[in-house]
Parts: sequence; structure tokens; C-alpha cells
Amino acid sequence: MKKEYLLVDGYNIIHAWEDLKKIMLEQSLENARDKLVSILSNYQGAKGIELIIVFDAHLVKGNRGNIEKIGKTYVVYTKEAETADNYIERVTKDLVKDYNVKVATSDRLEQTIIMGAGAIRVSATELRQDVRFTAKRVRKTIEEIKPIKNNMLFDNLDPKTAKWFEEMRQNKNM
Repeated sequence: MKKEYLLVDGYNIIHAWEDLKKIMLEQSLENARDKLVSILSNYQGAKGIELIIVFDAHLVKGNRGNIEKIGKTYVVYTKEAETADNYIERVTKDLVKDYNVKVATSDRLEQTIIMGAGAIRVSATELRQDVRFTAKRVRKTIEEIKPIKNNMLFDNLDPKTAKWFEEMRQNKNM
């Protein structure tokens, strides 16, 4: 099975998701970007995909572009005169040769272009639904694997550490 890439038009998603739009308007665009990166990084971990989030920086004079790696997530700020759409189109054309590629955007023209290149389109609404579904599934799995006990530190230790603590407790003369 081919590795899967998800490319995300960051600002398009921020404007489409009400909670992120609210953070942008009431706090700052930077806070909304950080929240989106956090949400999608968790999603990436649960799905086991490669994630590239692209933000427009094409209006910043002299901007040479920047790619940051946050955990396993790539966050791209486009260079001067390059939109997120341009970047996503270029990268999609390269990646579809060897990988399954999905692009998350609600921009209709962009969806048409990336589908023509062989990628799968994911609207902002579809991405939000899958993020929520995946988070719910992860929470359920965690609850099934590790039932809550008395919420004591000792009850939540791995066996090796628990044994070490128990030996320390019994050997008070150390």
C-alpha cells in the first residue's frame, strides 16, 4: 500500500472552521495557525499519514519561504509571489507519481486542478468530520486499553517503574 500524503491549505481551513475563525478574530491569526497545526498533528499521528500544512506568505516582501518541521508535521510558508494554491499544485504533481495524495481545501478551482493532477480532494467540512471522528475513535481506544482506576500515580505506572517504586518503599534504609 502506498504511503498517503495530506496537503492542507491552512488559511482556507482556518476561515472554514468556525472555532479557528473565532480564534483568529478574537485572539490572533498566529493562535489560529498554532491551533490548526496542533489539531492536525494529532490527526496525523492517529492516521499514520504524512502531513504538509501550507500557509500563504506570498505578500510578504522579500520572503524566501520557510519550511518548519513540528514533530512529524511539515508547515510551509510560501515565498514571495507564491500562493498556497501554487505550492500545493506543484507538490501534488510531484507526489502523485509515487504516493496517494489528498488535498484539503474548499477552494473549488483548486479542487478541480488537484483532481486533474490525480489527487483526491477533501473539503474543509469533510476534513473536520474526519478529524472529529478520528479523535473520538482514539479516545475510545485509549479508554478500552487503559481503564481509569483510582487515578493514583502508582496505578498508572508501567510495570518496571512500579516495581522500582515498590522496592524503594520496602527498603526505607536506602
